[in-house]
Amino acid sequence: MIPSRLHKFARGVKVLDLSAFLPGPLASLLLADMGAEVLKIEPPAGDAMRQLGPRDAAGEPLFYDAINAGKTVLRMDLKQPEARDEFLRHVAGHDVLLEGFRPGVMQRLELGYATLKEINPGLVFCSLSGFGAAGPMSQSAGHDANYLAQAGILHRNGQEKPFFYDPPMADVTSSLFAVIAILGALRAREADGLGCEIDIGLADVAMPLQLFPIAEYGATGAIPQPRSTYLNGGAAYYQVYATRDGRHVAVGAVEPKFWAAFSHAAGKPEWTPRQAETLPQARLIADVAARIGELTLAECMEEFADDDCCVSPVLDLGEALSSPRMSGRGLVRRSPAGALQALFPARIDGRAPDSRQPLARSRFEAAEQEGATNP
Repeated sequence: MIPSRLHKFARGVKVLDLSAFLPGPLASLLLADMGAEVLKIEPPAGDAMRQLGPRDAAGEPLFYDAINAGKTVLRMDLKQPEARDEFLRHVAGHDVLLEGFRPGVMQRLELGYATLKEINPGLVFCSLSGFGAAGPMSQSAGHDANYLAQAGILHRNGQEKPFFYDPPMADVTSSLFAVIAILGALRAREADGLGCEIDIGLADVAMPLQLFPIAEYGATGAIPQPRSTYLNGGAAYYQVYATRDGRHVAVGAVEPKFWAAFSHAAGKPEWTPRQAETLPQARLIADVAARIGELTLAECMEEFADDDCCVSPVLDLGEALSSPRMSGRGLVRRSPAGALQALFPARIDGRAPDSRQPLARSRFEAAEQEGATNP
């Protein structure tokens, strides 16, 4: 079978991944999807991600295996001279290094960018940390909720109180920006042969996602409040409503023509001009909620079947994965080994990506498994 053209996008790129958990490993997973060769370096005890989440029937960690599919794992104690020498040999032959330690750790190991670029001037060294490698809070611990709280996002999202998100917005966005920056750095390296140091703070990546409110604040000083925009619950035309049978639908009829189609389908053409009412549209939201609440989910989807109504059922994950739309795209499917995989979300030349190869177990894990089999 001819590999998908996606595998040519980063073919020939060799990546060393020292990161753990989600942000760094997701970035290297996407690079592997595009054909990069990824060697994941872990401490002797392995990535702590192996201890999190459910396990399959064979006892293997599902989350760890999913985020590291298609990679090769090697365990090394970088504090030991022999392991450090071996690691430096890998650095000399790789294009990219990803690390997710707290700022300063790589320098204390004498493996910071200043050291490694002497060995490999073309190395693209990408660091992912909570609050960035330099500046206030660089040594502070945090997780996605902390980053979103400090970025001004949680403040305006939620009803009775602010809420954060699943999947973690800052974590996964940092992976995407890391991939973009790495590919850009590799492209720039073609001109002069030089790599660079990339510093990505997870707390920083939330800011360009707020480009519109930041622009407004810069010009007017206006601070978005809860339910003050259509994106955070202020509008009737962009809202989640409960159906009579305890299900929900999402209405996303933002453009006037779509709101008009929705209003007519609801038998309420008088709602059409009310789209211009001041936010938050509490009365209009209540009116629409009452109308939707008369219908079951099935009845609602039948009544608003016109595509221009912009009405969608709120599906659970199982329903979403089995939907005709998802099946038709072929971007989430089982590998030959049986793992259900969310593949790189792009069809290239009309073709979905190939399934990922399973994680290549390190010799340490092989020894562990052998010991468990033959105590």
